[in-house]
Amino acid sequence: MDDDAELERIRKQMMARIQNESVKKEVKNMKPIELTDSTFADAVKKEKILVVDFWASWCAPCRFLSPIIEELAKDYAGKITFGKVDVDANPKVSTSFNISSIPTVMMFKDGKVADISIGAVPKQMLETKLKRLMN
Repeated sequence: MDDDAELERIRKQMMARIQNESVKKEVKNMKPIELTDSTFADAVKKEKILVVDFWASWCAPCRFLSPIIEELAKDYAGKITFGKVDVDANPKVSTSFNISSIPTVMMFKDGKVADISIGAVPKQMLETKLKRLMN
């Protein structure tokens, strides 16, 4: 095999690897991440904009809102990170933000609470808040 053919083979391998990693990253960011008492603070610090859905499995309005959050996570993949906190499994973070009604959606920008939405709100209402956060 001559040098040009070997270089071309290596280039193709590298391109395939880069594309594969990009696809994995995109797929990962298209779904809300599960946040816990131990991972929450790091996520808030790390992400430019983080939208967190505080929910519980027994909560009917939470089940209504969940597909909306998943849709928004797909729509804003790469721009906004979405997360979910199960309030029953993660009482420390829920208590620290005085979450007393669920679903509660908290929007963080640059590590600080920027907006809060309580209850099963329509997608358009959340999108309006998200667009404001992005500007």
